[in-house]
Amino acid sequence: MTHIAPLVWHKSSYSNGSGGNCIATATPDGSTVLVRDTKVPRGQILNFTCEAWQEFVTCVQRPDWSVRA
Repeated sequence: MTHIAPLVWHKSSYSNGSGGNCIATATPDGSTVLVRDTKVPRGQILNFTCEAWQEFVTCVQRPDWSVRA
């Protein structure tokens, strides 16, 4: 039987406890980043490669970033 360790979730540093839109991430194997909504901990989990997650984070941290149609 294989033992699966529980995921260790890390809440965003932007979470301030006032009920805003917050995420948490977990890295179960060093090559995958899991992302979930902190208000729905048993809800859907998004799965990214570490490279794709880093590219996303870098993109949204740019001061000129905006969603374009």
